[in-house]
Amino acid sequence: MSKTLKIGIIGCGGIANGKHLPSLAKQKRAEIVAFCDIIQERAEEAAEKFGVEGSQVFSDYRKLLENKDIEVVHVCTPNDSHSEITVAALEAGKHVLCEKPMAKTAEQAREMLDAAKRTGKKLSIAYQNRYRNDSLYLKQLVEQGELGEIYLGKAIALRRRAVPTWGVFLDEDKQGGGPLIDIGTHALDLTLWLMDNYKPKSVLGSTFHKLGDRKNAANAFGPWNPEEFKVEDSAFGFITMQNGATIVLESSWALNVVEFGEAKTLLCGTEGGADMQDGLRINGEKNSRLFDTKIDLDAGGVAFYSGETENEADREARLWIEAILDDKEPLVKPEQALVVTEILEAIYESARTGKAVYFD
Repeated sequence: MSKTLKIGIIGCGGIANGKHLPSLAKQKRAEIVAFCDIIQERAEEAAEKFGVEGSQVFSDYRKLLENKDIEVVHVCTPNDSHSEITVAALEAGKHVLCEKPMAKTAEQAREMLDAAKRTGKKLSIAYQNRYRNDSLYLKQLVEQGELGEIYLGKAIALRRRAVPTWGVFLDEDKQGGGPLIDIGTHALDLTLWLMDNYKPKSVLGSTFHKLGDRKNAANAFGPWNPEEFKVEDSAFGFITMQNGATIVLESSWALNVVEFGEAKTLLCGTEGGADMQDGLRINGEKNSRLFDTKIDLDAGGVAFYSGETENEADREARLWIEAILDDKEPLVKPEQALVVTEILEAIYESARTGKAVYFD
């Protein structure tokens, strides 16, 4: 018998209104029954727009968690509160989808994973770029062995001038960093997942704050306030895995570069390669000749769900709900998201100390 999940949202800011709430509202097997934000007016506005009749509104997430009818919680708050709220929600008997990154620190992320194992509740992290058509298609090719052994990956999250000027994005205490932890995390997650390699050996990193002090700077979201810009404006990592594979991570909010793109990956294997710079392109060698092919993801032959068109946010919401109701493993496992956070933390540490960070 079909069941409808009752969901509570903690944090009713930009990511909740821009992704989670619109996508959840489309799901027939779920309803949003509770909204929480430290600014209660935001929770009230979200409830009016996306809630069912009788939806509850809170300014304290602990009050929301006391509602026994709520089975699932989405955590959409700043990075420094991800762990605290997620652990509390799991211990209150809720399944949790937490926004990326998993946590501000690796220690906090481990506490989340421990709580999920201890309570037996499902925990997933909102890395929605895995759910894109190009990502899913490339994952199929990799699993079929089309690229062979993948020994080089490039995780790309470069913006020329697109520094987020709202919320707490520029606050290091709240976020833990800038573009590396904000958008670099997406590119790294995508690359690790496609390579199916979660065993890092060493990390060497660099971070820069070269453009953040500029006044009246060109920026997609309007000039930033240099006095508030407390995080890096670009960051880079060189990651060596235990099997010798290498990943290069590039991230920026502001960088003097002409070619840019977010949540993209480049893979090089023994049998072929792939990149996402101009759509999804596959390259290789056949009959003593080199070839490259651009995959047409709009063609009917590659539809992943017959008769339906979903964006990555809607697909993430649907598959998350199905994982709970049908007792399946979420596509994004917390163990995988933990490794992403560990690597990001190692890049920051390496940049701070000037030394490579080695994993046990």
